[in-house]
Amino acid sequence: MILYNVTVSVDQDVHEEWLRWMIEVHIPDVMATGHFVENKVMRIEAFEEGGITYAIQYLAPSRADYDTYQAHHAPRLQQDVLLRYPGKFAAFRTVMEVLHQSRTGE
Repeated sequence: MILYNVTVSVDQDVHEEWLRWMIEVHIPDVMATGHFVENKVMRIEAFEEGGITYAIQYLAPSRADYDTYQAHHAPRLQQDVLLRYPGKFAAFRTVMEVLHQSRTGE
């Protein structure tokens, strides 16, 4: 499994609209590519001057799924965000291989 994490600091004046758009439009568009099986949206609990910080995580079944997403879908979907919120956010991305995962009771 591959965990694709996007950490985004969003300007305070648009963060509520940005979050709503991410949950209602952008994340469903990412999931509709068929390369991820799960997603999570989290607000990072830290004071950031000038912005609110979120982590959006997507779980891909394989590196091939993630690579295909990056090659065929990511540029268009990232451009959508850039055009909708120009100059209103900063993002960085991290890719991690999941080596172990368990839940309570497992």
